[in-house]
Amino acid sequence: MKELDDWLQALADEVGFDPADVDVEAVLDLAGDAAHSVVRPAAPLTTYVAGYVVGLAAGRSTGDAPDSRAVLDRIAAFARAWGDAEA
Repeated sequence: MKELDDWLQALADEVGFDPADVDVEAVLDLAGDAAHSVVRPAAPLTTYVAGYVVGLAAGRSTGDAPDSRAVLDRIAAFARAWGDAEA
C-alpha cells in the first residue's frame, strides 16, 4: 500500500510524529470491524475515539506509554460484540 505509506509519512512530516509508532494494520482492522459490525460511518468515529483514548492515557501517564494495541483490540472486540448483539 504505497499510497497509504506515503500518506502516513506526509502526515508524520506535517504534524510531527514517528510513523513507525502507528500500527496501520490494527487501525485498518478496527475500522473494518466498526464499519461491518456497527455501521459504515462508525469506522472513522471509532478510530478517532481509539486515538483519543490513547492520547488521554498518554497525557495522564507518568511512566510507560499506553499500550495502543490493547486499546485498539478492546474497541474492536466491543464493535464486534455490538454487531453480534444487534444481529
